[in-house]
Amino acid sequence: MSRLNGKVAIITGAGSGMGLAMAKLFAKEGAKVVAADLNKDTVDKVVNDIQSDGGQGVAVKTDVSKLADIQNMFNVALDKFGQVDILVNNAGIMDNMAAIGDLTDEMWRKVFAVNTDSVMYATREAVKQFLPKKKGVILNIASVGGIEGSRAGVAYTASKHAVVGLTKNTAYMYEEEGIRCNAIAPGGIKTNIAKSMGNVNEFGAKRQYAGMATSPEPGDPEEIANTALFLVSDEASYVNGAIVPVDGGWTAY
Repeated sequence: MSRLNGKVAIITGAGSGMGLAMAKLFAKEGAKVVAADLNKDTVDKVVNDIQSDGGQGVAVKTDVSKLADIQNMFNVALDKFGQVDILVNNAGIMDNMAAIGDLTDEMWRKVFAVNTDSVMYATREAVKQFLPKKKGVILNIASVGGIEGSRAGVAYTASKHAVVGLTKNTAYMYEEEGIRCNAIAPGGIKTNIAKSMGNVNEFGAKRQYAGMATSPEPGDPEEIANTALFLVSDEASYVNGAIVPVDGGWTAY
Protein backbone atom coordinates (compact mmCIF):
# COMPACT_ATOMS: atom_id res chain seq x y z
CA MET A 1 0.00 0.00 0.00
CA SER A 2 2.80 2.43 -0.82
CA ARG A 3 2.87 2.78 -4.59
CA LEU A 4 2.51 6.57 -4.39
CA ASN A 5 4.58 7.33 -1.30
CA GLY A 6 6.04 10.83 -1.43
CA LYS A 7 3.79 11.91 -4.30
CA VAL A 8 1.35 14.82 -4.36
CA ALA A 9 -1.68 14.26 -6.57
CA ILE A 10 -4.24 16.80 -7.74
CA ILE A 11 -7.58 15.25 -8.71
CA THR A 12 -10.43 17.31 -10.17
CA GLY A 13 -14.04 16.26 -9.73
CA ALA A 14 -12.95 14.51 -6.54
CA GLY A 15 -16.20 15.00 -4.66
CA SER A 16 -18.00 11.99 -6.10
CA GLY A 17 -17.86 9.03 -8.46
CA MET A 18 -14.55 8.22 -10.12
CA GLY A 19 -12.77 11.21 -8.62
CA LEU A 20 -13.77 10.22 -5.11
CA ALA A 21 -12.65 6.64 -5.69
CA MET A 22 -9.28 7.81 -7.04
CA ALA A 23 -8.75 10.27 -4.19
CA LYS A 24 -9.30 7.62 -1.53
CA LEU A 25 -7.25 4.95 -3.30
CA PHE A 26 -4.33 7.26 -4.02
CA ALA A 27 -4.30 8.37 -0.39
CA LYS A 28 -4.26 4.74 0.78
CA GLU A 29 -1.26 4.21 -1.49
CA GLY A 30 0.63 7.04 0.21
CA ALA A 31 -0.16 10.08 -1.92
CA LYS A 32 -0.97 13.47 -0.47
CA VAL A 33 -4.21 14.34 -2.26
CA VAL A 34 -5.43 17.75 -3.40
CA ALA A 35 -9.13 17.06 -3.91
CA ALA A 36 -10.78 19.68 -6.12
CA ASP A 37 -14.48 19.94 -6.80
CA LEU A 38 -17.15 22.55 -7.46
CA ASN A 39 -19.11 21.22 -4.48
CA LYS A 40 -17.08 22.12 -1.40
CA ASP A 41 -19.26 20.13 1.01
CA THR A 42 -18.77 16.84 -0.79
CA VAL A 43 -15.04 17.29 -1.30
CA ASP A 44 -14.61 18.29 2.35
CA LYS A 45 -16.19 14.98 3.31
CA VAL A 46 -13.82 13.09 0.99
CA VAL A 47 -10.81 14.71 2.63
CA ASN A 48 -12.21 14.10 6.12
CA ASP A 49 -12.55 10.41 5.23
CA ILE A 50 -8.99 10.34 3.91
CA GLN A 51 -7.66 11.92 7.10
CA SER A 52 -9.74 9.58 9.27
CA ASP A 53 -8.02 6.68 7.51
CA GLY A 54 -4.61 8.12 8.31
CA GLY A 55 -3.98 9.80 4.94
CA GLN A 56 -3.21 13.37 3.99
CA GLY A 57 -5.34 15.63 1.86
CA VAL A 58 -6.74 19.09 1.31
CA ALA A 59 -10.01 20.14 -0.28
CA VAL A 60 -10.23 22.99 -2.78
CA LYS A 61 -13.44 24.43 -4.18
CA THR A 62 -12.72 24.62 -7.91
CA ASP A 63 -14.70 25.60 -10.98
CA VAL A 64 -12.48 23.87 -13.51
CA SER A 65 -13.84 25.99 -16.36
CA LYS A 66 -12.14 29.06 -14.82
CA LEU A 67 -8.42 29.57 -15.28
CA ALA A 68 -8.13 31.46 -11.99
CA ASP A 69 -9.61 28.49 -10.10
CA ILE A 70 -7.18 26.10 -11.79
CA GLN A 71 -4.25 28.30 -10.83
CA ASN A 72 -5.54 28.51 -7.26
CA MET A 73 -5.79 24.71 -7.16
CA PHE A 74 -2.10 24.44 -7.97
CA ASN A 75 -1.21 27.22 -5.54
CA VAL A 76 -2.99 25.37 -2.73
CA ALA A 77 -1.09 22.19 -3.58
CA LEU A 78 2.23 24.01 -3.51
CA ASP A 79 1.43 25.96 -0.33
CA LYS A 80 0.21 22.86 1.51
CA PHE A 81 2.56 20.16 0.22
CA GLY A 82 5.37 21.98 -1.61
CA GLN A 83 5.13 20.09 -4.89
CA VAL A 84 2.89 18.51 -7.52
CA ASP A 85 3.75 15.13 -9.03
CA ILE A 86 0.46 13.85 -10.45
CA LEU A 87 -2.46 15.59 -12.13
CA VAL A 88 -5.74 13.78 -12.82
CA ASN A 89 -8.16 15.74 -15.01
CA ASN A 90 -11.38 13.97 -14.09
CA ALA A 91 -14.11 16.62 -13.83
CA GLY A 92 -16.66 16.52 -16.65
CA ILE A 93 -20.27 17.03 -17.67
CA MET A 94 -22.62 15.55 -20.26
CA ASP A 95 -24.46 17.37 -23.04
CA ASN A 96 -28.15 16.89 -23.89
CA MET A 97 -27.57 14.32 -26.66
CA ALA A 98 -28.16 16.91 -29.39
CA ALA A 99 -26.83 16.31 -32.90
CA ILE A 100 -25.17 19.20 -34.71
CA GLY A 101 -28.41 20.40 -36.30
CA ASP A 102 -29.96 21.03 -32.88
CA LEU A 103 -26.83 22.14 -31.05
CA THR A 104 -26.87 25.56 -29.39
CA ASP A 105 -23.81 27.75 -28.99
CA GLU A 106 -24.48 27.81 -25.26
CA MET A 107 -24.34 24.01 -24.94
CA TRP A 108 -21.16 23.77 -27.03
CA ARG A 109 -19.34 26.38 -24.97
CA LYS A 110 -20.55 24.99 -21.64
CA VAL A 111 -19.44 21.43 -22.39
CA PHE A 112 -16.10 22.46 -23.87
CA ALA A 113 -15.40 24.81 -20.95
CA VAL A 114 -15.69 21.98 -18.42
CA ASN A 115 -14.54 18.96 -20.44
CA THR A 116 -11.77 20.42 -22.59
CA ASP A 117 -10.71 23.94 -21.59
CA SER A 118 -10.19 22.73 -18.03
CA VAL A 119 -7.90 19.93 -19.20
CA MET A 120 -5.86 22.40 -21.24
CA TYR A 121 -5.58 24.88 -18.36
CA ALA A 122 -4.55 22.26 -15.81
CA THR A 123 -2.21 20.37 -18.13
CA ARG A 124 -0.43 23.59 -19.07
CA GLU A 125 0.00 24.45 -15.41
CA ALA A 126 1.23 20.95 -14.57
CA VAL A 127 3.84 21.03 -17.33
CA LYS A 128 5.23 24.24 -15.85
CA GLN A 129 5.67 22.40 -12.55
CA PHE A 130 7.09 19.24 -14.09
CA LEU A 131 9.63 20.64 -16.55
CA PRO A 132 12.21 21.91 -14.01
CA LYS A 133 12.41 18.48 -12.34
CA LYS A 134 11.92 16.54 -15.61
CA LYS A 135 9.32 14.29 -14.04
CA GLY A 136 5.56 14.22 -13.71
CA VAL A 137 2.42 12.34 -14.66
CA ILE A 138 -0.83 13.57 -16.20
CA LEU A 139 -3.88 11.35 -16.45
CA ASN A 140 -6.93 12.53 -18.32
CA ILE A 141 -10.35 10.95 -17.99
CA ALA A 142 -11.67 10.87 -21.53
CA SER A 143 -14.54 8.56 -22.52
CA VAL A 144 -15.52 5.87 -24.97
CA GLY A 145 -17.35 8.86 -26.45
CA GLY A 146 -13.91 10.23 -27.27
CA ILE A 147 -13.06 7.26 -29.49
CA GLU A 148 -16.52 6.44 -30.85
CA GLY A 149 -19.29 8.50 -32.43
CA SER A 150 -22.46 7.02 -30.97
CA ARG A 151 -22.17 7.43 -27.22
CA ALA A 152 -23.46 10.99 -26.65
CA GLY A 153 -24.35 14.24 -28.39
CA VAL A 154 -22.00 16.18 -30.61
CA ALA A 155 -20.70 18.55 -27.93
CA TYR A 156 -19.68 15.83 -25.48
CA THR A 157 -18.32 13.62 -28.26
CA ALA A 158 -16.21 16.41 -29.73
CA SER A 159 -15.00 17.56 -26.31
CA LYS A 160 -13.74 14.10 -25.41
CA HIS A 161 -12.14 13.57 -28.83
CA ALA A 162 -10.28 16.81 -28.12
CA VAL A 163 -9.09 15.42 -24.78
CA VAL A 164 -7.76 12.35 -26.58
CA GLY A 165 -5.84 14.56 -29.02
CA LEU A 166 -4.51 16.75 -26.23
CA THR A 167 -3.35 13.65 -24.37
CA LYS A 168 -1.45 12.19 -27.31
CA ASN A 169 0.15 15.48 -28.30
CA THR A 170 1.27 16.24 -24.75
CA ALA A 171 2.72 12.74 -24.39
CA TYR A 172 4.71 13.14 -27.60
CA MET A 173 5.88 16.70 -27.01
CA TYR A 174 7.25 16.09 -23.51
CA GLU A 175 8.40 12.48 -23.69
CA GLU A 176 12.05 13.54 -23.65
CA GLU A 177 11.36 15.80 -20.66
CA GLY A 178 10.28 12.94 -18.40
CA ILE A 179 6.57 13.83 -18.47
CA ARG A 180 4.02 11.10 -19.16
CA CYS A 181 0.45 11.75 -20.26
CA ASN A 182 -2.20 9.06 -20.68
CA ALA A 183 -5.98 8.85 -20.69
CA ILE A 184 -8.62 6.42 -19.53
CA ALA A 185 -11.71 6.05 -21.70
CA PRO A 186 -14.42 4.87 -19.30
CA GLY A 187 -17.54 3.16 -20.51
CA GLY A 188 -20.72 3.19 -18.48
CA ILE A 189 -19.74 3.81 -14.87
CA LYS A 190 -21.98 4.30 -11.85
CA THR A 191 -21.49 8.05 -11.30
CA ASN A 192 -23.74 11.08 -11.09
CA ILE A 193 -22.62 12.62 -14.40
CA ALA A 194 -26.07 12.01 -15.89
CA LYS A 195 -27.40 14.64 -13.46
CA SER A 196 -25.62 17.23 -15.60
CA MET A 197 -27.96 16.44 -18.48
CA GLY A 198 -31.10 18.46 -19.08
CA ASN A 199 -33.77 18.75 -21.79
CA VAL A 200 -32.57 15.62 -23.56
CA ASN A 201 -32.80 15.97 -27.32
CA GLU A 202 -35.23 13.35 -28.65
CA PHE A 203 -33.65 12.93 -32.08
CA GLY A 204 -30.10 12.65 -30.73
CA ALA A 205 -31.09 10.27 -27.95
CA LYS A 206 -32.86 8.00 -30.41
CA ARG A 207 -29.90 7.94 -32.81
CA GLN A 208 -27.28 7.20 -30.16
CA TYR A 209 -29.38 4.48 -28.55
CA ALA A 210 -27.96 1.90 -30.95
CA GLY A 211 -24.50 2.51 -29.55
CA MET A 212 -25.67 2.74 -25.94
CA ALA A 213 -27.71 -0.46 -26.19
CA THR A 214 -24.55 -2.57 -26.60
CA SER A 215 -23.11 -1.42 -23.27
CA PRO A 216 -22.39 -4.05 -20.62
CA GLU A 217 -23.66 -3.50 -17.09
CA PRO A 218 -22.23 -0.27 -15.65
CA GLY A 219 -18.92 -0.61 -13.86
CA ASP A 220 -17.98 0.71 -10.44
CA PRO A 221 -15.90 3.87 -9.93
CA GLU A 222 -13.30 1.74 -8.15
CA GLU A 223 -12.59 -0.08 -11.41
CA ILE A 224 -11.52 3.22 -12.96
CA ALA A 225 -9.52 4.09 -9.85
CA ASN A 226 -7.58 0.82 -9.99
CA THR A 227 -6.55 1.48 -13.58
CA ALA A 228 -5.70 5.08 -12.73
CA LEU A 229 -3.47 3.98 -9.87
CA PHE A 230 -1.38 1.86 -12.22
CA LEU A 231 -1.11 4.60 -14.86
CA VAL A 232 0.07 7.29 -12.42
CA SER A 233 2.47 4.97 -10.61
CA ASP A 234 6.07 4.23 -11.53
CA GLU A 235 4.94 0.76 -12.57
CA ALA A 236 3.61 2.40 -15.76
CA SER A 237 6.87 4.19 -16.52
CA TYR A 238 6.87 2.93 -20.13
CA VAL A 239 3.20 3.80 -20.77
CA ASN A 240 2.86 7.16 -22.51
CA GLY A 241 0.28 8.53 -24.91
CA ALA A 242 -2.05 5.58 -24.30
CA ILE A 243 -5.83 5.80 -24.39
CA VAL A 244 -7.01 2.91 -22.22
CA PRO A 245 -10.65 1.82 -22.53
CA VAL A 246 -12.10 0.61 -19.23
CA ASP A 247 -15.54 -0.32 -20.48
CA GLY A 248 -16.21 -4.00 -19.90
CA GLY A 249 -15.49 -4.68 -23.57
CA TRP A 250 -18.00 -2.13 -24.91
CA THR A 251 -15.68 -0.80 -27.59
CA ALA A 252 -14.90 -4.37 -28.69
CA TYR A 253 -18.47 -4.83 -29.93
